[in-house]
Amino acid sequence: MGQARPAVEPRDQGEDHLHASASYSGTRACHKPAPASGDGAPPVLVIAGPTASGKSGLAIELADAFSGTIVNADSLQVYRDLRVLTARPDSAAEQRAVHRLYGFLDAGERGSVADWRRLALDEIATVTAAGRLPILVGGTGLYIRAIEKGLAPVPEIPEELRREAAELHLVLGGAAFRERLRRLDPCGARRLAPGDRQRLVRRAYEVVRATGVPLATWQRRPHSPSPYRFVMILLAPPRDRLYAVCDTRFAQMMAAGALAEAAALAARALDPNLPAMKAVGLPELLRHLRGEMALTDAIAAAQRATRQYAKRQMTWFRHQAAPDLQLNEPFCEDLLRCTRRFVDECVLTR
Repeated sequence: MGQARPAVEPRDQGEDHLHASASYSGTRACHKPAPASGDGAPPVLVIAGPTASGKSGLAIELADAFSGTIVNADSLQVYRDLRVLTARPDSAAEQRAVHRLYGFLDAGERGSVADWRRLALDEIATVTAAGRLPILVGGTGLYIRAIEKGLAPVPEIPEELRREAAELHLVLGGAAFRERLRRLDPCGARRLAPGDRQRLVRRAYEVVRATGVPLATWQRRPHSPSPYRFVMILLAPPRDRLYAVCDTRFAQMMAAGALAEAAALAARALDPNLPAMKAVGLPELLRHLRGEMALTDAIAAAQRATRQYAKRQMTWFRHQAAPDLQLNEPFCEDLLRCTRRFVDECVLTR
């Protein structure tokens, strides 16, 4: 039998970094992370992880303890029409801590990572200037990477070209659409693995069609990193436990009005290719409302989609993130105390 993961996994920073004496399940709790942007850079605490891993609850506890302001880093919680289906913090949570960049876009709008990054940097600057701790919370890995590392300077893609790409992909199918991309951008087509999501394929097509320059060329151009020191806590609960929470939480969403939320969106007859209309669980409920699926089947399909989404997020963070502290178990008072000490000694103390 393999060895169980410790509840807390500190990032290995070498002997030059501080080791806290707090421990949980026999493991050392924290190492002081190396600054990302110089010794004098203001800190930003990042709480990342898959859906249903407990990010929002931890963020509120730490905001209480350290005069923090919570800044959203979830690409779907930006939509005001999706409070229930995206598990956006409720009014009680918003009363306990200041929340920013939640529910500020209409479902008919198309949010972008570039727009979000600009707004998030403005919020972080305001929070820092007020002497508070910015706490960036979310499971959208691209957003978290973009705010820390910067974005490739790809021009904005016209909306009509986005629609053209979506319609062409629908008409041609996946294989033929990839062949169309290969003619325009052979290197880009080769870089995309067969299992890559169609959204990535469409993105490569959109960029080369709009600019005449392959996406990889844009990505090699200099980025503009943020002037902050980012410290990441990654929530990574065991998969079976996470999946069980995903199922339970979707059932709770149904009790909280998810179907009514879906019906309100259906009544607006929005473009199904809009990001909000692809929120996890929404397509399945819309199929039920159109009479294509029984409600019990729609719920089961939505729960399955949620588990698959959580799996993709876990895979992304496992391969793309370098957390300074990884938490592998649900919260208890000891683990919360350890995490508070990590923030005090590894984020705030310079």
